[in-house]
Amino acid sequence: MDSRVERTPGGAIVVPQMNAVVLDRFGGVDELSPRRIPLPEVGDDDVLIRVEFAGVGSWDAVEREGDYDGAFGIPSTFPYVLGWDAAGTVAAVGRNVTRFDVGERVYASTMPLPRGGAYAEYAVVEAEFVARVPDRLPTEQAGAMAWDALTALSGLDLLGLRPDETLMVFGASGGIGHQAVQLARHSGIRVLAVASGDDGVALARRLGADAVIDGRKVDVPAAAFEFAPGGLDGALVTVGGETAERSLRAIKSSGRIAWPNGCLPVPVTPPDATVSYYDGDRTATDRLNAIIEASSFEVHVARTFPMERVKDAHRALKDHYVGKLALKVG
Repeated sequence: MDSRVERTPGGAIVVPQMNAVVLDRFGGVDELSPRRIPLPEVGDDDVLIRVEFAGVGSWDAVEREGDYDGAFGIPSTFPYVLGWDAAGTVAAVGRNVTRFDVGERVYASTMPLPRGGAYAEYAVVEAEFVARVPDRLPTEQAGAMAWDALTALSGLDLLGLRPDETLMVFGASGGIGHQAVQLARHSGIRVLAVASGDDGVALARRLGADAVIDGRKVDVPAAAFEFAPGGLDGALVTVGGETAERSLRAIKSSGRIAWPNGCLPVPVTPPDATVSYYDGDRTATDRLNAIIEASSFEVHVARTFPMERVKDAHRALKDHYVGKLALKVG
C-alpha cells in the first residue's frame, strides 16, 4: 500500500508531510535541521508508527558525523533522518500485517537507512521489529529502550550463565549496562556492576546489582576478585578502553566475554577468556516483554528534550549522564 499519495477533488496528487529533524549533509550538531518532509511509504509488511518518543544514543552522533556512511551496504541519501529507537502508536499497517491494530502502543528497533529513522513524527518499520509496549512501561521509557535492551539480552544469551554464576557488567550505568543489570538479576545471576560517578553507582545499586563500584575510582580487577575469588564467570562490556581491557583479567580462562559490535576501542591484548563480538537480536521482543511484565524492569531516562531542542540533546551526549537520553517527538 502507499500511504503517502492522496488526491484533491481536482485530481492533483498531494503527498502528506510530517515534521522531522533532518541532515542535508553529515557533520556537527549544527547540521541538524527541523523541517517538513514527506511521510514514508508503508509497504505490505510494514507498520507506520506515530512517534511520541525516540531514543538519543551515542551512535546517533557518530552517524551524524558520517562515520556510518556506506557501513550497511546502502548508499546514504539526503535528507537523512536519524533515530534507531521509537515508541508511539500504530498509525497504519501494511496489507500483510495482522498482529497490530491502529491506535495500539508500540515500540520498535529501526534503522535510519533506507527509509528514515525516528527523529520524525512518523516512522515506518518492518512489522517483525515492532512490539507492543508492556502495560506497565511508560511510552517515554519504551521509546529509549529497544536497541539497548535487546543488545543486553542477546549478550546475556551469548554468555549462557546459570543462576548464582557471576557476571561483571562494565558500563553498568549506561544505556545497555543498566538494562543488562536488571535482566541478569531477573535470571538469578550475581552481578558486579562497574558504573561511572556517584549517580551511576546509585542507579546500579537501586536496580539490584549485588555489588557496585565506580570504575574511575576503584581498582576493578581487585574488586572483582574480592567479589568472586576464583574469577568471574562472564562479562558484558559496554564501554571500551584501557580500564575495560585491564578489568577482563578477572574473568576465568574458562569464562566468556560478550562485547557488542560498535563498542570501541576493542581490546589490544586478547584476554584469556573468549571474547565474542555480537549484534542485538531485534526479534527477541516477546522474551523481553515477558521479563518486563514479570519484574520491576525500567529504562532510566536521564533527560528528555523536545524535538526543537534536538541540538541540545546531541550536545548532552558529550556530558556525563546515566541511563538514556530521549527526544519527545509527538
